[in-house]
Amino acid sequence: MITPVSSGNIKTSIFYINDYHGKSINMERTMSASNTFDANNKDKKDTDILKLSSGDIMVGEDVTINKAAVLFQNFIGIRASAVGNHEHDIQGNVDKVLQYVRYNLLSNNVKVNPRSPWSKVLKSSVIEEVNGHKYGIIGSTPVDLFTRTKLGPLQRDISVDDAVQTIKDIQTEIDALKKQGVNKIILLSHLGNTFEKIVATQTSGIDVILGGHSHDLIQSVKEGENLLYGKDGDPVIITQAGKDGKSFGILNLEFDNNGIIKKVQNNIGYTKDFHRNMPLEYIFNKLFKNNKVYGEIKSAPPEPKDLLIDPNPHGYFIADCMRKDSGCDIALIQSANMRGYFEKGQVDDRILNDILPFKNELYKIKYSEKDIVDAIKFACDKSFNSHSHKPGMFYVSGLKYSVNDRGKLLSMSFVDKNGNETPINVENPRYDKFYTTVINDYCAQGNDNFSMLNRPEQIIEKTGIDSAISVANVLKTMNESPQIKDDGRIKIVASK
Repeated sequence: MITPVSSGNIKTSIFYINDYHGKSINMERTMSASNTFDANNKDKKDTDILKLSSGDIMVGEDVTINKAAVLFQNFIGIRASAVGNHEHDIQGNVDKVLQYVRYNLLSNNVKVNPRSPWSKVLKSSVIEEVNGHKYGIIGSTPVDLFTRTKLGPLQRDISVDDAVQTIKDIQTEIDALKKQGVNKIILLSHLGNTFEKIVATQTSGIDVILGGHSHDLIQSVKEGENLLYGKDGDPVIITQAGKDGKSFGILNLEFDNNGIIKKVQNNIGYTKDFHRNMPLEYIFNKLFKNNKVYGEIKSAPPEPKDLLIDPNPHGYFIADCMRKDSGCDIALIQSANMRGYFEKGQVDDRILNDILPFKNELYKIKYSEKDIVDAIKFACDKSFNSHSHKPGMFYVSGLKYSVNDRGKLLSMSFVDKNGNETPINVENPRYDKFYTTVINDYCAQGNDNFSMLNRPEQIIEKTGIDSAISVANVLKTMNESPQIKDDGRIKIVASK
């Protein structure tokens, strides 16, 4: 148990972020929150201030979105950031983005090809000195990196250590920092909360784990949950600030002279409570250049509570646009591909980029009934039965389906373009019945273990566009502004 010590402590306040996924509008709100944090601390001469990131601030392949993410972290004063899986989405455009980084990029559990642009910027750890006090900061990349990224140059340039070796890597880095006289150690982790708890209890010397990857919103400090103890018996604080830039954290600590935490307070703030920072908004508008308006939404429901496993009319609308724009029988969009929602009003480039940042190319593919049923079965089973709800269920157009709250697919039907429904036997789907389907290349290449969707011999067309462009194309042709609403095409049924 941590007990307060009244004198001689080193006070530290950490502003922390994770998993913003390229959401530039929430970056603008966070800039205002960061400025407020700075103003509140400007007269606290006895407090060490740090601003740190646990990765996945970038997302997708779009250079502009990722440049915005880098500039955002520069502007708010991030000193170090872990490298998450989405920092690696840029792959072939790495150098076009990394050249703008003005903070330390950390990952101590990867090995990098010397020819890769990453080799010039990646560090295992860094020592930050504030008011004469040294803080050792280590970064970790997710061990499941290659199941969270598309095949490409990344696999040739980087290898990631497994879970067991990653723990050893972290301990080695802690020991090296301690030899340099550092007794306050912070791990910027993109390993996910479950693994972070293991790291906390299986290492000696970590004081704080600022987490990411699993998108947990960890509030306050509770012993046994996010106050754990290392192998040396010293306290370890774990925290994480959700996802998509909706929230940020402020962790206030007091260390004794031996670097042991004696006092802690963990606060979560919400970006919706802050105005968009006008200077950063101006910079981003210039960066995104032609911010075209494509149409207007007449009405839309609130964002679902859980974007990965809740029925989502916003996802249905995107799938409908993909299907209409492509002329296919069916459209599938993985819920994890979405990072936001529509609101009443105009839809422009920046809104579409916030909702659909990945820019994965759409493929038209001829899938069998069995391929589609197997994919939806797999997505539902894995998503409803994992802590993080990954990989996420499929939103659909041209289909209806029901699933129970344990992830079992119960029923499905095909809905043609005239609204006629044909039942599909989910227990015995047909091998010889095919549908033209539009889906993004990430899923079509079998990533996230969707091997049943990896059918390169059945590709009809690689369209050269992404789902955001499909939405823009359809909006431009609409005579009336659409109303986004739940039409019941996906039903979640309570288990008996």
